[in-house]
Amino acid sequence: MQIIDASDRPAVRRLIDRRRDVDPALTRRVARIVGAVRRSGDEALLRYARRFDGLAGPVEVPPAEAKAALRAVPADLRAALRTSANHIRRVTRRQLPRGWRTTVTGGVEIEQRVTPLQRVGCYVPAGRYPLPSSLLMTAIPARVAGVPEVIVVCPRPDPATLAAAAVAGVTRLFRLGGAHAVAALAYGTATVPRVDKIVGPGSAWVAAAKALVSADCPIDFHAGPTEIVIVAVRGETRWIAADLIAQAEHDPDARAIVLTPDRRFAARIARRVEAQLPADGPARASIERYGVIVVTGSLDEAIELANDIAPEHLVCLDEEVAARTTRAGTVFIGPHAAQAAGDYATGSNHVLPTGGAARFRGGLSASDFVSVQSTQRITQAGLETLAPTILTLAEAEGLTAHAESVRVRMRSR
Repeated sequence: MQIIDASDRPAVRRLIDRRRDVDPALTRRVARIVGAVRRSGDEALLRYARRFDGLAGPVEVPPAEAKAALRAVPADLRAALRTSANHIRRVTRRQLPRGWRTTVTGGVEIEQRVTPLQRVGCYVPAGRYPLPSSLLMTAIPARVAGVPEVIVVCPRPDPATLAAAAVAGVTRLFRLGGAHAVAALAYGTATVPRVDKIVGPGSAWVAAAKALVSADCPIDFHAGPTEIVIVAVRGETRWIAADLIAQAEHDPDARAIVLTPDRRFAARIARRVEAQLPADGPARASIERYGVIVVTGSLDEAIELANDIAPEHLVCLDEEVAARTTRAGTVFIGPHAAQAAGDYATGSNHVLPTGGAARFRGGLSASDFVSVQSTQRITQAGLETLAPTILTLAEAEGLTAHAESVRVRMRSR
């Protein structure tokens, strides 16, 4: 791993500004695919599915096939899927926004209503690795939120992914991937119903398609390469190296960063990473291109830099450091808090904001699958109480019709 000093401002700035250059050629191709599916529906969708996904049989997976896969997978995998699902449900139930009613003043009552979306689409990748855990992390919060229809698209669902669909209670599952699957979810076809929201990770093609359709169909967030930041002054270097390599394993563009004020500790981590790094593959490519250890002037500076980066995954080896970090998709605290635990088993969601988006939001949660609506009940007495405030503000803004809509009611008493 590269070791740099925090005083190297241009290098540090590159860590913070992680905006990816948009490939105009890819964007144009994605736009053509999305446009074709929007115009031609199934005809374009199935053509692209055969070309890009290798679709040879039925596009929809019958529910019985997912249930059969659950029975057929090894017992330990079946148990792991169910344990992970139970933990996700337990955490997600605590995330649901609550409805309430309050009296603001006499005759004026405000209510908050929480209503599940009617239909959501979950994208589950099947590229370098099958990701049944991503199906659980996207579909289960939707079901817990009360969404009646949960649609999953996955280009090549393996038995583990099919089993996960059965565990999660997926409504319908389609053998579709890429930009054409996103377009089908966003605009609907004769086969794939239009959804109210699209969630889930994916390739650059999927990310570009989600960005393109987001004006018409809400998405969770604009995803970029995965990232981990570790803030430490001490610790078991084998474990730190293992966490860095684990995150780098996802993608050659993954970011693996350590912030520490101890230069000798930084050197030990770098040596350990090199010793544990596979000879080739995405982890090595990621570490060689984007793996970096920043030596800061103090722990305070390391914490400040971590907050500036606002990473997807933040690892703090002690509570004191964690208490001072304010911006991250998820925070792992303590030497035994391996990020892989959060990926699979703790119940906290692993669909997380990247590229600095943790400045303004956290990971996927039950709140992503509901709409929060306010209702307002105003009696005659309540309106009389509010009238001076309404009239004064409306007239200050020059909106005379607003003021008149209240005066006409006052004159009718």
